[in-house]
Amino acid sequence: MEGGNYSVVPEIVLVGLTSSWEMQLVLFLVFSMFYVAGTLGNLLIVLTVISDSHLHSPMYVLLANLSFIDMWISSIIVPKMISDIFKERKVISFQGCIAQMFFIHVIGGAEMVLLVVMALDRYVAICKPLHYLTIMNFRTCALLLVAVWTIGIIHSLAQLAFVVNLPFCGPNEVDSFFCDLPRFIRLVCIVIHRLELIVIVNSGFISLGTFFILIVSYIFILVTVWHHSSSGLSKALSTLSAHITVVVLFFGPCIFVYSWPFITVPVDKFLAIFDVIITPFLNPAIYTFRNKEMKVAIRRIFNQVLNFWKLF
Repeated sequence: MEGGNYSVVPEIVLVGLTSSWEMQLVLFLVFSMFYVAGTLGNLLIVLTVISDSHLHSPMYVLLANLSFIDMWISSIIVPKMISDIFKERKVISFQGCIAQMFFIHVIGGAEMVLLVVMALDRYVAICKPLHYLTIMNFRTCALLLVAVWTIGIIHSLAQLAFVVNLPFCGPNEVDSFFCDLPRFIRLVCIVIHRLELIVIVNSGFISLGTFFILIVSYIFILVTVWHHSSSGLSKALSTLSAHITVVVLFFGPCIFVYSWPFITVPVDKFLAIFDVIITPFLNPAIYTFRNKEMKVAIRRIFNQVLNFWKLF
């Protein structure tokens, strides 16, 4: 294709989810409800951890960061998706598409690393409880969070570095409701086998590798607890069950979309919906709201707010 005339692609056309008006109405109501509820739930967790001094410990700081990430991963995609549902022509500028992909991979990469850090935190808390505050002190927690976001940014830049200057021939329709690399690179004028391999190696192998690291770490924690005290195994299982649920919910769609070299449109769209809407909605319920200290802190904040309003 060298020396060819490549047209400038000013905008990307998104096919969306459905053309049925009835389904569009249902999707609009369902997605709006899930997005608002998930955002408010995650925002409540972040504000509770910030405002309650009883929760200023590494575990809750990490949970607040997970909620912050969940809020953003939804907000990058869902508001535009909802606003586009009733539009006959769904478009996003080329620059907007690149920006969306950049932030998706920053947040996604950061969440992968954060889940590994949270597994490390649980290992120290369960297997070395007497040394927990010494090992997971404020400085260590801050350094780990810096690493989380740094790795997320590096991962995203590595993904997009080879994309922004690719030649585009003119086709600008993406069969999805948001911009992401597996579909975006199919618009370029060159043979994409190498590009697909780069995506699989970067996002696919990282997702798969991180998932196995987490599962192995959970097994190691359970085996360690079982060797020390069989009675503590049930408590450890209860503590880790929420972590494992979040890991499966988050990594399942990522592994399929980025590690599977063949695009299957209906499945990809469903998994994307699950990752950007359903998982951020479920995370507060299965990860935090079942925690006794968190529930007490939320009640304390609500009581303070009610007492404040009674003064007026």
